[in-house]
Amino acid sequence: MTAFYTAHCLTNVSLGREALARRLHLTTRFAFCSQMTASATTAPPAAATPRRYTRTAMLLHWVLGLALIGLFGVGIYMTGLPFSPQRLKLYNWHKWAGVTLLALSVLRLLWRATHRPPALPPAIEQAMPGWQKLAHHATHGLLYALFFAVPLIGWAYSSAAGFPIVFLGLWQLPDFVPVSKELAEAIKPWHQYTAFAMAGLAVLHIAGALKHQIVDRDGLLARMLPGG
Repeated sequence: MTAFYTAHCLTNVSLGREALARRLHLTTRFAFCSQMTASATTAPPAAATPRRYTRTAMLLHWVLGLALIGLFGVGIYMTGLPFSPQRLKLYNWHKWAGVTLLALSVLRLLWRATHRPPALPPAIEQAMPGWQKLAHHATHGLLYALFFAVPLIGWAYSSAAGFPIVFLGLWQLPDFVPVSKELAEAIKPWHQYTAFAMAGLAVLHIAGALKHQIVDRDGLLARMLPGG
């Protein structure tokens, strides 16, 4: 009888230990899951889409935009001048400015590739018709392409015409096409076509920004304004 009672007690103790171990295991798992859930909820998303452009992106945007307007105006003006030292001086300045803008365009593209730009706010994107979304993305894409095409075509024309670019009057840049009168005549109109295309897209871009600011009043333009 004593042996039976002892065995019964040992069995109860063993079952008690198993139940306690099981309870501790469940409690530990619950605490771990709760901690992981809290961490996932409170931790800031590392790859969240920014709401505004960076200051560097803003600076490059406004510098390039204003410089392109000025460069286009000077280009229109200088082509109407008679052959003179003033015309030659403006042509040289036009080339230097074009090379500078080309370098800034490379910098801007690299910055955009390494710093994610803000997406359209969900409310604005949902309110925009499909054709406006297409125009929005197409205008940006074509402008980026023309930032490179216009100065490169101008550079090619200058090389083909036999007038190498001497940047700031100090450094002669390489010619990437041979001197050829026929090639220069073939390239020349394309510099004009692409420049006017870029000007037209810039006007469309400005009109779209003003529509969002004045008509829609959705604050989209503030993403590209310091302190907006």
